[in-house]
Amino acid sequence: EVQIAESGGGLVQAGGSLRLSCAASGSAFADYTIAWFRQAPGKEREGVSAITLRDADTYYADSVKGRFTISGDRAKNTAYLQMNSLKPEDTAVYFCALEPESVYLGPDPQEYSYWGQGTQVTVSS
Repeated sequence: EVQIAESGGGLVQAGGSLRLSCAASGSAFADYTIAWFRQAPGKEREGVSAITLRDADTYYADSVKGRFTISGDRAKNTAYLQMNSLKPEDTAVYFCALEPESVYLGPDPQEYSYWGQGTQVTVSS
């Protein structure tokens, strides 16, 4: 059974930075696509960014391009989301999601089988 460990949320002022981590464990899969989604109160879940650990191909939502950077460590089955120039509208619960051995790279939540519990990111103005 795949297990997900998320870390790195918190409270930051507008313009600040946070780094989220998502680590997969507990399975024998060789590769993952790892994505970050976010959901603010009263809003739909939004796909923020994703990465294929094998090729390091990446996806970004338009709302975070130029501010967020996703990276991966294939040996550790871990992805990192560096969030810079944070805005109050980035406030949400951020969820890590992953799919083993996938060729999909994008924001469709139905393409990801495993989900973390979520970590709160709050950006104050």
